[in-house]
Amino acid sequence: MTTEIAPKPASRQRTRRRSRGTRPRDRVARLMLHLVLLIGLVVMVGPFLWMLLSAFKSEAEVRQVPPTWWPVDATVENFVRLFDRLDFPTYFTNSVVVAAAVTVGNLILCSAAGYALAKLRFPGQRLLLGVVLGTVMVPGMVTFVPLFVLVSKLGMTNSYAGLVLPFLAGAFGVFFMRQFMLSIPDELIESARLDGASELRIFLQIVMPLCRPALATLGILTFLGSWNNFLWPLVVATTEDKYTLPVALALYSVGQNNTEYGLLLAGSVVVVMPVLIVFVILQRHFVRGVATTGLK
Repeated sequence: MTTEIAPKPASRQRTRRRSRGTRPRDRVARLMLHLVLLIGLVVMVGPFLWMLLSAFKSEAEVRQVPPTWWPVDATVENFVRLFDRLDFPTYFTNSVVVAAAVTVGNLILCSAAGYALAKLRFPGQRLLLGVVLGTVMVPGMVTFVPLFVLVSKLGMTNSYAGLVLPFLAGAFGVFFMRQFMLSIPDELIESARLDGASELRIFLQIVMPLCRPALATLGILTFLGSWNNFLWPLVVATTEDKYTLPVALALYSVGQNNTEYGLLLAGSVVVVMPVLIVFVILQRHFVRGVATTGLK
């Protein structure tokens, strides 16, 4: 008695042949993807590594041609000169105060405005949203001079108010939070209203906890922009006691005849470190906030 083996379906055989035929192609595509990512990693991380390693070089080695990658004689002389020449505690405190105030102000005000544009209905809502979008498209240099004239007329130059108030709320932050809040179900807010909750309570106890990824993203971007802001503090701060770190570093690293690159690189490392620490702490929320904003 013989048993007949049923032939395999033709469709299954074609599928296997197709999968076998595309395996080498998939490997090449995966290899190319990894190569592109590696090149991107080198382009992004390379300058930072160069800055970090060069901060431990002597001034002569920094200026050496051709340049060296690793320090021949590692030294902390640049950092010693940096802290001796600069009133570092004052400048660091100014940078922290300004960046923290701007960040907190944007988180509160942009979230409130974004909630109003996303979940409330009021006359002129579309017009206001159009104004916000139009403001995003206006370059900052266009409003720089009028903003300085306004701050000067109000007598806020050389003060924390002049450094902080013009940036307490940004159009990008309002639009960003509005887009994220659109993904929050309207039924959740309506049920809270039916239970008698006020709009302020809904905003603080329901909406804000759900916006943690977006808040982390906005906080990182705002802190980064304020911490690295150079031109506005340079113009508004007229005395050394109001200088921020970027301004002080730029002014004191430039000598009468040339720039002290070793001192400049050491100061750049000191300026970058707080931003990296904030990003490492909030990176998970940052990625989630960027990935989920604007899905609806």
